[in-house]
Amino acid sequence: MTSLSLAIAFGTRLLLVLLFLPFSALDKILNFKGAVGQAKQAVGATPPAVVLILLGLCVEIGMSACILTGAYDRAAAFVMAGYCGVTALLWKQFWKPGDFWSGGKGRELFWDFLKNFALAGGFLLITFGTGASTVESFFADPLASSHPYTVTPPQ
Repeated sequence: MTSLSLAIAFGTRLLLVLLFLPFSALDKILNFKGAVGQAKQAVGATPPAVVLILLGLCVEIGMSACILTGAYDRAAAFVMAGYCGVTALLWKQFWKPGDFWSGGKGRELFWDFLKNFALAGGFLLITFGTGASTVESFFADPLASSHPYTVTPPQ
């Protein structure tokens, strides 16, 4: 049963970060020029776009690795929640095309926008836990691990 518990704990975290590591990070690496072009649409110039893509790579790889390993996982999940919110606001602006009600690009972006916030919610569950009693432990020590792979015997 311990092996199953560990597999489920790891698998759950893997499903949450799988979009970022390896897929989004790998896409940014393999299609760096295209990623910079997309970022340039949001910020208007190439140098800040390159910085944003490099920061995004660091967040996606570093924070995902922390979440998977359990090292600083709560702080990393908090960063990832913010990352999901910021990317939704910068790149999933469903209100801009003006065709939401006619089923155009705006409606497609709306679902991606909501997906980003749903992912943020998943990351916040790692950050704060699943109940009100666990929130204080994050604020008491935000860099502490949640010890996701510790199995305690039932009492």
